[in-house]
Amino acid sequence: MAEDLTTVDFFRDGRLTDDPYPFYEALRNKCPVTREQHYGVTMVTGWQEAVDVYNDAETFSSCISVTGPFPGFPVPLEGRSEQEITELIAKHRDDLPFSDQLPTLDPPTHTNHRALLMRLITPKRLKENEDAMWQLADDILDDFLAPGHGEFIHGFAGPFTLRVIADLLGVPEEDRPELLERLARGTHGSGLGNADKTLAKTPLEYLYEVFADYVEDRRREPRDDVLTGLATATFPDGTVPEVGDVVRVATNVFSAGQETTVRLLGTALKMIGDRPDIQRRLREDRSLLPNFIEECLRIESPVKGDFRLARAAKTIGDQTIEPGSTVMVINGAANRDPRRFENPDTFDPERKNARQHLAFGRGIHSCPGAPLARAETRVALERLLDRTTDIRISEAHHGPPGNRRYQYIPTYILRGLTELHLEFDVAKEA
Repeated sequence: MAEDLTTVDFFRDGRLTDDPYPFYEALRNKCPVTREQHYGVTMVTGWQEAVDVYNDAETFSSCISVTGPFPGFPVPLEGRSEQEITELIAKHRDDLPFSDQLPTLDPPTHTNHRALLMRLITPKRLKENEDAMWQLADDILDDFLAPGHGEFIHGFAGPFTLRVIADLLGVPEEDRPELLERLARGTHGSGLGNADKTLAKTPLEYLYEVFADYVEDRRREPRDDVLTGLATATFPDGTVPEVGDVVRVATNVFSAGQETTVRLLGTALKMIGDRPDIQRRLREDRSLLPNFIEECLRIESPVKGDFRLARAAKTIGDQTIEPGSTVMVINGAANRDPRRFENPDTFDPERKNARQHLAFGRGIHSCPGAPLARAETRVALERLLDRTTDIRISEAHHGPPGNRRYQYIPTYILRGLTELHLEFDVAKEA
């Protein structure tokens, strides 16, 4: 008898790391809103149902958005009223991991911090940052392309995105080598999305100290630089944020934004290397790149999903979610919902509705760094295509076409390759 995939432990079963999509499909076919049996998490796998949860920040709190059932809420919530749950969230919020980070905040605190972030990621600053990306990409490609082969995730994607974020935030040139080296070692990671690891409450503390020094210095002695703009930005009501508020916004951009783009770049290069037909079309028509990037985000969402805590009873689809329930909105499943996307498991770089994906979420918590991620990826792909005549997957590392071997990050939050070994023919003139 075939195994009922809906009974598999999504959070701990390693079989779902490399290919979770059959599980998503089975769960969605059972019901787009289903309570799984291991930890009582309500799994949302349908596109419209996911949008409905994301757009209802009043019912669904984000306080557990990045941790979900591990470690769970500090006190039992079953049988509590909406008022009781709301009061308990306020009482215990600071006991939860990542409680000081933007993705876990609820209005009105989230509203103020989001506005502060958007004063950093302005269209003008993004344009300046994009102008710098071209040279940053070329500087790294000079060394990466020289041997004719290389591991892409650590050899290009990681260094490139770290340098782009450092430039966006205006980190002084003299401070970048040490800061980037520490980030490259992954010291900001704390087992996020790993059910078998204990999460530190503030895994970004070492970055806090660095940016606190920057903010305090610029408030004492303003300069004509990005950090001064960050340090002197105000909340919408004109009040000056505490140094800690500014620091948390900056570190969230530094860590979370970099991770998302690395995974997106990995998917893009895997697709280019695995599909010579698509690579040829992109080389012939660069105008396909923006939609190609959206389809990469749809087919392999860098964030598998987000958690929410239901304050009150709410009907999503035709299922009632009870107060106190932990809800997981699975972006990767919603992005392959056949009710929204025709032939959802097929990669189509010209898919007309590819941008309807939920890789960047929806509602008040939609990813503010999405324009940055798109720009970084487009610039990187443009320069890789400019400076090569062919890009191939290394058969020595990943096996032959039709029998590839790839390894993915072993978490229930993030989706992305751990390594991607490429071979390439370098263009004679770039």
